Amino acid sequence: MSEVNVLIVEDEPMVAEDIAEALNNIDFKVSAVVYTEKAALEELLQNTPDIAILDINLKNGKEGIQIAEEINRRFHIPFVYLTAYSDKQTLEMAQHTQPAGYLVKPFTEKNLFATLQLALLNHGRRLKDNFSLPALDKINTKLTAPISDREYELLAKIFEGLTTKQMAEQLFIAASTVKTHIRNIYLKLDVINRSGAIARIRELMLR
Repeated sequence: MSEVNVLIVEDEPMVAEDIAEALNNIDFKVSAVVYTEKAALEELLQNTPDIAILDINLKNGKEGIQIAEEINRRFHIPFVYLTAYSDKQTLEMAQHTQPAGYLVKPFTEKNLFATLQLALLNHGRRLKDNFSLPALDKINTKLTAPISDREYELLAKIFEGLTTKQMAEQLFIAASTVKTHIRNIYLKLDVINRSGAIARIRELMLR
């Protein structure tokens, strides 16, 4: 669970496969690929991802927008729209749900990476809401299992919205080491993803 986990909601299997391949190439992990609104909501309940990619138009209409509304109500993770439709009416409907990004098919890996990276960064900023990462000793007074100095460094990178690869490059350690540290952070904070980690730190500091 230490990588950035992405849920893909796309009703065309070939397109979904292309998205999954592109994500793997740019250091993101596909948590699941689903084709319907019902399957998307079930996946969100069982395995909340870090971010979701939603096709606006599924088989029964603009279900992607309905999924987005449910995400805003219940799951509070960032999402981006990926769609072949870019007409004014569709854009207005999409903007009403306040997506973290919007991509029109066909997409490039470069654009996909930039959109997801910015979405995670902006979402992290909204969650923090002028809330900075507290000092390590203050965090550890609230935890049963203390966070180590190295884990604290990685926690700071989570607050910055960096990917696993970027963390590894900045700290001059292997990506596998980053994943191990982040997994330990999740265990100590009792969360399953990055948004949860940020929210948990804020909750602890309010006690």
